[in-house]
Amino acid sequence: MAAGITTFFWIGLGSAIGGMGRYGLTLWIQHHLSQEFPWGTWTVNVAGSFLIGFIAVFSGQEGHWMHYPHLQRFLIVGLLGGFTTFSSFSLQTLQLVQQGQPGLALLNVMLSIMACLAFVWMGTVLAERLVLR
Repeated sequence: MAAGITTFFWIGLGSAIGGMGRYGLTLWIQHHLSQEFPWGTWTVNVAGSFLIGFIAVFSGQEGHWMHYPHLQRFLIVGLLGGFTTFSSFSLQTLQLVQQGQPGLALLNVMLSIMACLAFVWMGTVLAERLVLR
């Protein structure tokens, strides 16, 4: 399927909003929690995982938004793609290793993977329950 200029516009707008939201939330969380662990990045990735699971159900075949592909792309590819960040997670994990904290680096990897998978599943379960009503 060829993507038109409208699709790129909605994805770009979503990415800009998601990126600004990620930056703001990450700064706020890091200010209020321990500076030794990347809690800001962890939080946005976990929250984004929940939301992407939830939205995927609503925009899937049985979902209420399946007839709105621009909304799906705006939310999933744009907004949540800009909000979540695998690259920051990767860099922060490497930096923990380089700072002589391999235990925190491993904790970051394990907590991130387990929490993101659990939360994407919870998002889909909640959305499926709502869609089936």
